[in-house]
This record gives sequence, structure tokens and C-alpha cells, in this order.
Amino acid sequence: MLALLGLIMVVTFTYLIMSKRLSPIVALTVVPIVFAIIGGFAPTTGKMMLDGLKMVAPSAALLLFAILFFGLMIDAGLFDPLIRKILKRVNGDPVKIAIGTALLSLLVALDGDGTTTYMITCAAMLPLYKRIGMNPMVLATISMLSLSIMSGMSPWGGPATRAIAALGLDATAYFIPMLPTVIGGAAWVVFTAFLLGRRERGRIGNVALESGGTAGGKCYIEEILGDSPTKRPRLAYVNLVLVIAVMTALVMGVMHAAILFMIGFVLALMINYPQLELQKERILAHSGNAMTVVLLVFAAGIFAGIFSGTKMVDALAQTLVNWIPPAWGHWFPLVVAITSMPLTFVLSNDAYYFGVVPILANAAAAYGIDPVEIARASVLGQPVHLMSPLVASTLLLVGMVDRDIGDFQKATVKWAVLTSLVITALALLTGAISFFV
Repeated sequence: MLALLGLIMVVTFTYLIMSKRLSPIVALTVVPIVFAIIGGFAPTTGKMMLDGLKMVAPSAALLLFAILFFGLMIDAGLFDPLIRKILKRVNGDPVKIAIGTALLSLLVALDGDGTTTYMITCAAMLPLYKRIGMNPMVLATISMLSLSIMSGMSPWGGPATRAIAALGLDATAYFIPMLPTVIGGAAWVVFTAFLLGRRERGRIGNVALESGGTAGGKCYIEEILGDSPTKRPRLAYVNLVLVIAVMTALVMGVMHAAILFMIGFVLALMINYPQLELQKERILAHSGNAMTVVLLVFAAGIFAGIFSGTKMVDALAQTLVNWIPPAWGHWFPLVVAITSMPLTFVLSNDAYYFGVVPILANAAAAYGIDPVEIARASVLGQPVHLMSPLVASTLLLVGMVDRDIGDFQKATVKWAVLTSLVITALALLTGAISFFV
């Protein structure tokens, strides 16, 4: 009954936000409360909600200060030289712009952090998309797919790190056989960008940005970059050193990411805008975007807290294991890869990798399947996972392109599922996971 209740709750929630019957914040909060009461958990619902809020509080703080930090860097013009080079290369060709987006986001996503990937990619490319009339959903789709490949499958990315830790595996043994899949997945993202860019080219054509491209004597590139009093070109190297220092400390794990971005934000504010009025103005300029994302993260915490606290997630996982026919046992890695798509969509990575994957690995062991194959298979659904409103960085991405989460899911679901199937096929072909044992 718990599994059925959890399934109905997820379907109801997904329908309500995709049909725009409820806003994501309202749906994430109201739907799980209603189903918790229906399930007889009313007396403990408050505690489960509080546990969920505690669970996501560090992520909320991270996103808050990351948005403010990178927002200040964008205001100060730190990324203008990179944007200028990209614009000169791609000009106004939607195909080149889409491929440029893929290459940039794949490179930035190497650090494994979704917030950084989306902030930098959107800062560099979104003004160009707006200028020539390209659909920002193309930017969002490419960025999400890039992150799912580079961060989703690498051992320093969140999903694989959790899988390796949950199953007690060696990171090298996990990753080396996955390298061909990662490389092939990156190539697929570039090809997807080509397809999306070609579709946009058919819709809007090419837009000349340089050749013959001046308006009133002003170059279109400079028009896109803008000439704002908030720019601080003389402090470019200081800001660059600050960003590198924060990112280096983040990779080294010097302290929690939220604290690092908070310190970085405060220093950036003092260095670039020492006057108190300017500081207040810059904070207010980014507070709307930051508040929207933080509210969504806390609402997602309510959903996750109730979903986990009622044991609906455990019941769903166990039901899945029980439903797998014994004859499918030798195909278990493939089963895990396919089922990771819906499961990671409705679950947080923590819930899936620490709660579900060990159950799947134990079930696979009965058929003589090495746990490392289950770990590899479990990350192949990450493109679909990153569509979920339970993913904090996805809420940031949706906010940056100024679109609704339901619209985002409608635009990306086909490409996310297709990407998961492609990397699953690559993993099978290259031996990262086995079809027959």
C-alpha cells in the first residue's frame, strides 16, 4: 500500500506541475502533506517536514550565495572576454551557437558542480540567445545534458561518488571502463546541440553580428555585452583570482561549499562595490532570482522529507526488486540502468544511491553480478534525474532562463530519455555493464 500511495503521489505531483494546475512551490509542499495525511502519518508529518528542511538547508545556502557570488562576477564583467571570443567564433549562426554552448558547458561541467556549470554557461551564452531570438530552452537542454555526462558519470561527481561510497568500491575500478561511455556521451551532446541548432536555424535563420553588423556605429557584440556602470574591467584579474581561489578550495574540500561561496560573495562585494549603497543595490538586483530558487529548494525538502519519512521510497524500491522476474536476473545491470531513469527522477540522489542501490546490488549478487556494474548502471539515468524539480541546480537553471519547470520538462524530456538510452547502449557495447553474465 505504501508503494502504491507513493506512486500515486508522484504521478499526481508531476501532473499538477506539468499541467500548470499548481505552481512548483505549492505542489511540492501541498501534495506530500495531503498524501501523508491520507496514509495516516498526520501526527509525524511536521517532524518529517522539518527533517526535510534540515536536509536541504545546506543546498539552499549554497545556491543563495553562489547566485549572489556569480551574479556579482557577471555584473563586474569578469566573463566578458570569454563571451566576446565565443561571439566572434559563432557569429549569428544558431548551429555554431548551440555547438559552442555544448563545448563550453561540457568543459565547465568537469568540476562536477551543477551550479557553477549553469551560472557560467548562462552568463556567457544567454545574452546571445536573446539577441538573435534563439529559444533559451535550447541553452537549458544542452547545459543539462552536458552536466549529466561530465558530472553524472565521473567519480568526482555527486552520483558516482555516492554509488562508490554506498557499495564500498574502488573509484579507479569503477571509472576506467566508463571512460569510453563518457567520451561517447560527450560526443552525443555535441550532436544533439547540432540538431537543436539546426532546428533553430530553420526557424530564425542566421543573424549577422559582425559582418555588416553595426548599429549606429556600435558593434553588436558590444551591444550584447552592454556598457554598464557596474562593470569593473580594472579589477578583472583580481576577480579572476578570487573565482579561482573559491573553486580550488571547493575542489579541495577546504570547507563546506556554502561557506566558501558566502566568503567569496562578501569579498567580491567589498572589492568591487565598497560603497554601502552600491552593495545594497547589487544584492537587491539578484535577490529575486535567489529567493525564487531558495524557496523551491525548501519546498523540495518538504517533499523529500515526507517521501523518505513515510518510507514510501523504501516500499517503492522493494516493490521494484520484487517485480523483477528471476529470468531477468542476468540482465540486472540493464534493468538497473533503465529503471534508474524514473527512480532518480522522483528521488534525490542521496535517497537513491544510499537507499535503493544497495538493495539492487544485493539482489544482483544472487546472480553473480559484480556490484561495480550496478554502480555504473545506476548513473546512466542522470539525464532524466536532472529534469526533476527535486534537483536544486535545475531550479537555478530554470530561473536563469526565466522559464517554468513544467515547460522545461516538456522541452527536455525527449532529449533526456534519449541521452540515457544512448549512454546505456554505449556502456553495453564497451563492456562497462554486461547484458549477459
